[in-house]
Amino acid sequence: MKPISIEGLGCRCNPDPGPAPMLQWVNIAKLVVDTSYQRNITPRSRTNIARIAANFRWAYFAPVVISPIEQDRFAIIDGQHRTTAAALCGHDSVPCQIVIAGETEQAAAFKAINANRTPVTTGDLFVAAKAAGEIWAVELDYICSCADVRLSNQGPPSDKSSFVTTRAVMALRLCLKRYGRDTLITALQSVTQTSNIDPGLLNPRMIKALCEVIDRTPEWRDSGLALLDAFDHIDLAAIQRRVQRDASLSEQTERLCQAIQSALCFQMMPLAAE
Repeated sequence: MKPISIEGLGCRCNPDPGPAPMLQWVNIAKLVVDTSYQRNITPRSRTNIARIAANFRWAYFAPVVISPIEQDRFAIIDGQHRTTAAALCGHDSVPCQIVIAGETEQAAAFKAINANRTPVTTGDLFVAAKAAGEIWAVELDYICSCADVRLSNQGPPSDKSSFVTTRAVMALRLCLKRYGRDTLITALQSVTQTSNIDPGLLNPRMIKALCEVIDRTPEWRDSGLALLDAFDHIDLAAIQRRVQRDASLSEQTERLCQAIQSALCFQMMPLAAE
């Protein structure tokens, strides 16, 4: 835990903040949407609303930003989707932050709220999911520790061990789901525990290609040090450079698979002969 700090952020700012907001529960029937600037409910929006509703908890619910208008109603500035999800769950009221703003300022507030959000990366979501004990994140953390891999926003390692850093959280999660724990660990180790150790190789395409090749031939995965010894004689960085030079983006993962498969077949021939 750490306190809020403004150290290093420069001079204090003194803008006019306008009237202070009020916080209170408001009946959903009194909330309306200004369609002149608010987004319509699209198929993608419906999917998002359904996801919010399926996992609805007040702990996950940020107050809806609204402003009073005529006829004892309130215009929603921010929170149309989560309000709709609350209604879908049978709630008739939601917690709101009430601000005093005219029509043009309501639109300006919508723009400011949505434009000034600090982006949350997949790495940030992984760290939060791990802290929340979500199974996929806990398992992915274990896999990374087995393979000496560290996600870029986890901070420095607590010991002197050598970790290879990657930002490819989504690729790791997808490969875990598709190929399983053992294949993903082996794929990562083929970079981190061989002469190929290089953070630039732990990118989504290379991770997927390594998993695909190893998954196609389980006996390679299960050969232990023999596979890592084989990778010691394969220059993955050179393969990656060649594929990036010669193949289009859509072809690169498959071309990586082909090149790695070919190189491994040659290096693993003595093992097959035994």
